[in-house]
Amino acid sequence: MSRSPHRMTLAALALIVPLLTGCTAVAEDASPQVVVTTNILGDVVERIAGDEAAVTTLMKPNADPHSFEISAQEAARLESAALIVANGLGLEEGLQQHLDRAEALDVPTVIAGDHIEVLSYAAADAGGTDAGDTADPHFWTDPARMGEVVDAIAAALAATDGVDPAAIRANATAYRAELARLDADMTAAFAAIPPERRALVTNHHVFGYLAERFDFTVVGAAIPGGTTLAAPSAADLRDLAAAIDTARVPTIFAESSQPDRLMQVLAEEAGIRVDVVELFTESLTAPGEGADTYLTMMRSNTARIATGLTP
Repeated sequence: MSRSPHRMTLAALALIVPLLTGCTAVAEDASPQVVVTTNILGDVVERIAGDEAAVTTLMKPNADPHSFEISAQEAARLESAALIVANGLGLEEGLQQHLDRAEALDVPTVIAGDHIEVLSYAAADAGGTDAGDTADPHFWTDPARMGEVVDAIAAALAATDGVDPAAIRANATAYRAELARLDADMTAAFAAIPPERRALVTNHHVFGYLAERFDFTVVGAAIPGGTTLAAPSAADLRDLAAAIDTARVPTIFAESSQPDRLMQVLAEEAGIRVDVVELFTESLTAPGEGADTYLTMMRSNTARIATGLTP
């Protein structure tokens, strides 16, 4: 008995479509999977990877890198990644157990903090607060150090199976040029601030690298040390208020990932008129909120610092 040509066509399609779908899935799975912990580094990795790898960023916009956690599915992504990029230096406190597990499984990993000259909190703090002599993980406030991290990421990506090393190198070179322009623009903007007004106060210690790079003084932070998980004592606030009064700081800066109520209290404690200005320091924002890329975050902060401290 002969079969209808129409029916044969439908039957053939029924066999072909799953095969095509399977081919698509294989192609997607074949793309190198790169997992990044923080959204600041995630943005940078995406620029370097371009179309050569699929980049997953674990930290959501406006999150706190010290305290954010991940799901079991995201943890599994870490363990199966072709490459992991992490900040290190104790920043991702909620993820450390997962990073340790991935390391035990020999997942290729770039720890950004291993590729820069690291500052300690105590070295950066001139205000007398108890910053502690531990490593400061906030290196991204210095675009020159971020350039060194770009080089390390590019080298690891170029060595990853399934990518075009020449494309990675080209992307990294282009991004390094953008970082150089950022550095030059920050230098020019901060040059207008008189030396006696180059004093920084924030929620917690985050500007040590920027201070070293652009010749600022870190008067102190409301929360001593480098983690947002600690809480300041009344004595901490009194000491910092005294340092602000001595330095005649006109503006103190609150981080976008935290409420600025603590900084408002500190301003009142100082007994002088001090403006409180919000900065984007530890997390990128969602698109349209002012700091959705590393470069826009740094340019926004530069403008706000320069405006807040220039007479």
